[in-house]
This record gives sequence, C-alpha cells and structure tokens, in this order.
Amino acid sequence: MHWPLSRAEVVERSMEPALRPGDWLLVWHGLRPARPPTVRPGQIVIAEHPAKPGMLIVKRAARQVADGWWLAADNPGAGAADSGSFGPVPSGLIYARVLLRYWRHRTP
Repeated sequence: MHWPLSRAEVVERSMEPALRPGDWLLVWHGLRPARPPTVRPGQIVIAEHPAKPGMLIVKRAARQVADGWWLAADNPGAGAADSGSFGPVPSGLIYARVLLRYWRHRTP
C-alpha cells in the first residue's frame, strides 16, 4: 500500500528564510506511486537531484518548461545547487510537494 503523506527534515540553507535546517515538513507524494504529485509554480517541492541519483533536494518550483520544472533556491547565496546549475528537473524526479512546516527549528 502506498501512503501519500510522509515527513522530511530540511538539512541545508538554500530555502532560507522560509525553511531552515532542522525544520520538519509534511509532504504529499500523490495518490498514485507511478505519477508525480501535481505541482504549481511557487510551491516548494522535494525532488531527486538529476545528476546525483538518490539525493533529495528541497526547492521552489519556479516555472514549468518543456523538459520538466525549473527549480530555484530561495537563498542562492547559500551555495546550494538548483536549476541554474543543473538545468530543468524532469517531472518524474519530483518526489513530493511540501504541504506545511510542522516543526520550526529554534536557533539558540
């Protein structure tokens, strides 16, 4: 059985200030495991890095292009990779759509 919801932890700074390392997210995979979740521009998604299989990244879906989605970091100065460095991400590599942050990491 496929469970359409799961959780994910943010581990990098590329989505600051919206998301910070240590934040926990509730994510939607969709009802059909063979089909990526529906995404609209502006939503935050979890995708597989196109050049590093198995590595998941959290980015904003900036726009849909012919080859998939252009994913952007909110904080490009953090040095994290986004579509500016690896190009569009095929829709099949979109793993989940972020529904909400349910735990905000507190900086001491």
